[in-house]
Amino acid sequence: MSSAPARTYRLGVDIGGTFTDLLLIDESTGKTHSAKVPSTPSDSSIGVLNGIAKLCEQQGVDPRSITHVMHGTTVATNTVLEGKGARVGLVTTAGYRQVLQMARSFVPGGLGGWVIYKKKPLLAPLEFTVEADERIDARGEVIKALNETALRKSLEALKDEGIEAMTVSLVNAYANGAHERRVREICEEVLPGIAVSISSEVIPEMYEYERTETTVVNSYVRPVVSRYLRNLHSEIDRKMPGVKLHVLRSDGGLASVDAALDHPVSLLLSGPAGGVTGALWIARHSGFRNLLTFDMGGTSTDVALIQNEVAQTRRETRVADVTVRAPSIDVRTVGAGGGSIAYVPELTKALRVGPQSAGADPGPAAYCKGGEKPTVTDANIVLGYLPASSKLGGDMQIDRNRAVKAVKSIADALGKTVEEAAEGIINIVNENMFGALRLVSIEQGHDPRDFALVGFGGAGPLHANALGRLTGAWPVVIPPAPGVLCAYGDATTRLRDEASRTFIRRFQETSDVEVRDILSELTVIAQRTLLAEGVPNEAQSVSYQLDVRYQGQGMRLTIDVTEQDLRKDGLAEVARRFDELHKQLYTFALDTEHELVSLRAIVQGPETMVHAERMPAGSADPSHAQIDTSQIFVEGAWREAHIYDRSRLGVGNRIAGPAIVRQMDTTTLILPGHTGEVDAVGNILIRPNA
Repeated sequence: MSSAPARTYRLGVDIGGTFTDLLLIDESTGKTHSAKVPSTPSDSSIGVLNGIAKLCEQQGVDPRSITHVMHGTTVATNTVLEGKGARVGLVTTAGYRQVLQMARSFVPGGLGGWVIYKKKPLLAPLEFTVEADERIDARGEVIKALNETALRKSLEALKDEGIEAMTVSLVNAYANGAHERRVREICEEVLPGIAVSISSEVIPEMYEYERTETTVVNSYVRPVVSRYLRNLHSEIDRKMPGVKLHVLRSDGGLASVDAALDHPVSLLLSGPAGGVTGALWIARHSGFRNLLTFDMGGTSTDVALIQNEVAQTRRETRVADVTVRAPSIDVRTVGAGGGSIAYVPELTKALRVGPQSAGADPGPAAYCKGGEKPTVTDANIVLGYLPASSKLGGDMQIDRNRAVKAVKSIADALGKTVEEAAEGIINIVNENMFGALRLVSIEQGHDPRDFALVGFGGAGPLHANALGRLTGAWPVVIPPAPGVLCAYGDATTRLRDEASRTFIRRFQETSDVEVRDILSELTVIAQRTLLAEGVPNEAQSVSYQLDVRYQGQGMRLTIDVTEQDLRKDGLAEVARRFDELHKQLYTFALDTEHELVSLRAIVQGPETMVHAERMPAGSADPSHAQIDTSQIFVEGAWREAHIYDRSRLGVGNRIAGPAIVRQMDTTTLILPGHTGEVDAVGNILIRPNA
């Protein structure tokens, strides 16, 4: 019997709509190896296993030496988007049966008579909703005991309805979850084998509708996520016995498989969070504290904002018609990717791009996999930005003639040349992505000119220079491995959990000591998850969040503080930060009393050691890295561009545009009038010429 390998590795995996990216980290040295393989939409685990086999074979690594796999997934997101979740039953307090129907009476698009809004079917239909005869008040006191006999009778009626998951959300359960726990026990007796989610564990916070919908979504995606994670874990464990699988949460932290199975709603934006955590890693090693992140893949583009090395977060996540109260990195997504399809509607005769995508199968026309519709990737090939000699992922050939043929259908419809049509496609998709960047910057009170722009994803570096011109965010930073940066994020993020409690008090009604004591209790609760994963208390870091509002206000803002902040300046410092944030977002602050709404403790494990590889020093002249010249079409004219091999570039090399920089996982375009300079850790920093 062979002995176990001495060297151990961690693996980060990010599954996109077109490609699956993998990053292997040597735990003893921090050195990294990457690979990119086509995604397999029918079963994502196949693409993951193909990538692991390819990466291990390339690097001569025994798969059994991989001890941890960190994985960002879009399974929960796609389940909601495609409406393919479980059939959910719901138990509410008597009189609250229509809590999901009432919602917040919000009608998108205004209230004009011409607006017709058809809401999608509820995830927990009224006919599968059961009322429990019970009542608890807002302070957690039992007003009316649970009528168990009546509840059992009501649940019996659901036995033949094909219910696949149950939700329990009782009024004021955030203050006392005893009734919900008992209802769960009864559900498990009457409906054996069906998973039950209770709101007092999923989200113990006030607001009945949001708490109910969040818990229903947790039940809705739970069976699908459970099947996927169990199958993936089983397949990985078969090839790598004893491996630990962790899943990226929407808030950028890692969750164990068990935690993810219990609370899959925390994974709703798992996929996009990987790119932001990867950009945070870049920020720490390159000296840029304020970043706009721009992650363009094959299907969509995700953007976010990082300020002072902290990603902006939000407490509500919206996917399709569903809004859940769950922490997530504030990522905005637009249907603009390399596979986005260009078309000219018969009615308007105006060029449109996306959100429909060719995806991984059949993909853009140039991929030679059966695709015929013109895409953004095909337009980049026609314009010469993506040379036909490039090999996507290191080994996928592209065919320029097929790209030209596809884009010609757009040119004929518009009465333009093929090059003009292709440039129009690129300009429109760039404007679409600029709109998303405005949402996370200008509309949040931030000037994009105060930030650097990080372009990554398989298609990001092709468009990043143009987005820098539109936003005025300089420099544009192209990381050393932009095509697999999401996998960097998955591999370098930390185990994380949180515990929260609704605590509605005016500042003068409570004290610094009382608030600190509650946060200490919540810290102990959150630490249990990490302790179960073998992370001792001394290796954990703790931070706090307080949801605050002005007295009488409906909305609230989240304020981040540390234990040291609270001990030093207490609630006075919280009030000051709240006023500053309120003024930034809404241009004013009120001279009125502040009120606490919720308290939250966040616990994180230690960071994974990954070295930022130091590049060899070089002069300003990059000619040693030039491998070819080509023609590119920019601003209505063909121009000569030098093509460089990124692996040959050294620190200090200055690349004058127009230029193309090629590497395994992506291609970078530097436009005329701009220069890219290689920094100490291998980033290409693109700036306009003086």
